[in-house]
Amino acid sequence: MLKKILLVLLVLFIIAQFIQPPKNNGAADGPNDITHALNVPANVMGVLRSACYDCHSNHTDYPWYSRITPVNWWLNDHIEEGRHELNFSEFASYDTKKRRKKLEETEELVRKGKMPLSSYTWIHADARLDEQQKSLLADWAAAAAGRHENDD
Repeated sequence: MLKKILLVLLVLFIIAQFIQPPKNNGAADGPNDITHALNVPANVMGVLRSACYDCHSNHTDYPWYSRITPVNWWLNDHIEEGRHELNFSEFASYDTKKRRKKLEETEELVRKGKMPLSSYTWIHADARLDEQQKSLLADWAAAAAGRHENDD
């Protein structure tokens, strides 16, 4: 009986591999990219691309394990949630108030070490921010948010 149950589970696992979530394969730097709304220095952009853009843009560089169900669905959920919260590829389309709020949240979450998520940095070593990178990104976000105060 146990062998039959394991066989059924194995067959279901194999069938599930053919059911894949949609990929986030749009352009990361389209016409609404953050660089069209703000001055983003190259060093800040490098940090954004390595630590943020996989979940917070219209383009994700998928690791090999993203092809395995159910991991792919878990990743897809994280990416969709991340883009819903903040999408750097659509940042220029946000109104001024939303831009400022997202920049302030970025500063706060980076300073507190809550972004990037530890579940992401565990496997993506290049997304682990050292203190200098955290400070660079948080200081830039704070300054950018401050520049927006007079735009209302």
